[in-house]
Amino acid sequence: MDFDLPEEHRAFRDMIHRWVDNECPKDWARKLEADEDNYPHALWDKFTEAGFHGIGIDEAFGGQGGDVLMQMLLARELARSLGGLAWIWGITSFAGSKSIGLYGSPTQKDKYLPLIASGQLKAAISFTEPAGGTDLLGTMTTTATKVEGGWVINGEKIWSSSAHVADRLLCIARTDRNVEKKHQGLTLFWVDAKAPGITITPLPKLGMRSMGSCSVVYDNAFVADEDVLAEPNRAWYTLLPTLNNERIMVGAFCLGVIDGVLEDALDYVRQRKAFGKIIGQFQILQHYIADIATMRTSTELMLHFCAAKQARGENVGTEANMLKLMASENANRAADLGIQILGGMGYSAETDMQRYWRDSRLWRIGPITNEMVKNGIAESLGLPRSF
Repeated sequence: MDFDLPEEHRAFRDMIHRWVDNECPKDWARKLEADEDNYPHALWDKFTEAGFHGIGIDEAFGGQGGDVLMQMLLARELARSLGGLAWIWGITSFAGSKSIGLYGSPTQKDKYLPLIASGQLKAAISFTEPAGGTDLLGTMTTTATKVEGGWVINGEKIWSSSAHVADRLLCIARTDRNVEKKHQGLTLFWVDAKAPGITITPLPKLGMRSMGSCSVVYDNAFVADEDVLAEPNRAWYTLLPTLNNERIMVGAFCLGVIDGVLEDALDYVRQRKAFGKIIGQFQILQHYIADIATMRTSTELMLHFCAAKQARGENVGTEANMLKLMASENANRAADLGIQILGGMGYSAETDMQRYWRDSRLWRIGPITNEMVKNGIAESLGLPRSF
């Protein structure tokens, strides 16, 4: 059993590590995130210039190629400095290249994958309902009605990150009410975000501020038949394979945050002095550092295990849930310890611990709450459904 990365992946990881240090240092990331009213287009452009939008897209469509593990190595290294702003890359990777690549038609792949790979198209996820949260299926009120040449969508979505700058929205809506089960009768749409009848409003929030999370109102918004993804009324079956990828990506982002926390904590305790000695000599702070390092290694092992299993085409649903659970709890706990290690400076907007904490706090809630993840894990072990 070999736990080491293949040579190609190690070289890729090291290259990204150097790129992040040179192009996206933490002080710049703090400034980007604090500029709440302005989307960081400069960051998107850096990703474009580096070719990151093409990671995971086949070279036949203008991409860079690369497997799931390579995508997760990229996600980890970006989050080490950027924290939650790594989603600037991740959202379009998931909602765009992963979705179109897995279940888009040949025509859709030919049209959109080259645009995504070249950084010319931004996508956003438009799933969550205002009254629903995790209970998406039970509270789905957004509908799409068939008309000549397409569909008319009505309803509202919320927490759609980067929707205000997106070119396309990956939207799920109910297209058939006469179904036996709630997961039936749903359809995926690849919606033009600038189409008439769509109103997008940014919402203030705790972390990842400059990325923007939005409400999206669909008021008789027309979507052509050519922008339906996969088979109508079967969206849930289509989505399931991609949900594991999203949870593995969250695990990678969380691991990157732990990396950043550990870097900053070690740097601080080696320099800061109190009571006549560097604080790195204090046993309690050494224990905190040891806890963070242990969180990092355990999360890394689980991430590599899940990514490798998915790359082989194996079922990774339960393991992806476990990764999302442990990674988000570890990242948020590590950031909290990081704040404690830095003391007052950890609470200061001049350092990154508070940013890591704010960003990682979200990952205990989304894209699925950790409480619901635990329900799923228990059910996979043969226990009765608890909800």
